Amino acid sequence: MMDQPPRIGRLESGARDAITDVAGVTVGHATLADGAVQTGVTVIHPHARDPFLHKAPAAAAVINGFGKSLGLLQLEELGQLETPIALTNTFSVPAVAQAQIARCIAANPEVGRAWSTVNPLVLECNDGYLNDIQRMAVTAAHYDAACAGADAEVAQGAVGAGRGMSSFQLKGGIGTASRRAALTSGAQYTVGALVLANYGVQANLLWDGAPLGRRLAAAQQAQIEAEKGSIIMVLATDAPLDARQLRRLALRAAAGLARTGSVYGHGSGDIALAFSSAYTLPQQPGAPMPAVALVHEALLDPLFQAGADSVEQAIVHALWHAEAVTGRDGHRREALRPLLQAMNK
Repeated sequence: MMDQPPRIGRLESGARDAITDVAGVTVGHATLADGAVQTGVTVIHPHARDPFLHKAPAAAAVINGFGKSLGLLQLEELGQLETPIALTNTFSVPAVAQAQIARCIAANPEVGRAWSTVNPLVLECNDGYLNDIQRMAVTAAHYDAACAGADAEVAQGAVGAGRGMSSFQLKGGIGTASRRAALTSGAQYTVGALVLANYGVQANLLWDGAPLGRRLAAAQQAQIEAEKGSIIMVLATDAPLDARQLRRLALRAAAGLARTGSVYGHGSGDIALAFSSAYTLPQQPGAPMPAVALVHEALLDPLFQAGADSVEQAIVHALWHAEAVTGRDGHRREALRPLLQAMNK
């Protein structure tokens, strides 16, 4: 009987095997689980300071753009985070963005007046199979609760934004992992990943390289469905990288995603984001810009390996930790672990 998920790759993990192994990063959830409402919010804080005043360098990579996220345009232009990263369902993006703006104004009353406006960042997946998404049940209070509850210990599975998500026709959700990267220069850095997994055709599922999905589909007589889900992949690192290098790191999330059996289908919104906690960029033009010794381009490969491995491991963790959920109109997604246990008896 399998009592642990497979461990991906050869690199060491951080102490928690979570995105929060990158110092300063915290994660919070607000979960709504009431009948037809199965949804929530997950928030990732890049550091403990005000993200508007102390912006984290960041970049995004769109693997397949079937998505409704908000804030990516300015992120691409400026290469900076101005708010925590928020994850939620598709129809709750506006409410969470408004909550981000309100929270920023409360902390910085001159935002939008004497100071520039803030760029909220909300990434989404469609949880409408399990969740009555039309109710738009997520409110500013849920975003605030997720922010207030952010911690280094990260709950995984059917929690926060992952509550109503499906993967490979099973229960998906939130997963996280980390890997340590040793550069040939002698420097060591951590790369952590957090995913919101809501994608996948069951017959295509690869489990540490093994064609598990074929066995599951045969056992359940599952019909092959078109790929129409999504995944958000967030990478954090303590390596000093600029926005251009972070985009290169974000692109390596696609390698980890592909190893699980995704082909980035037409209807799938596959978005990766990477940020560095090694330094921040000041909001005020009178403050000095940091003088940062960046990692040399020729030394990035171990970070790329760590990014791909941590994303694949985070997806495995999302499936492993998810519980079965019944939601809208009696729709149900089974959890993977009981199915594995039954198959391995």
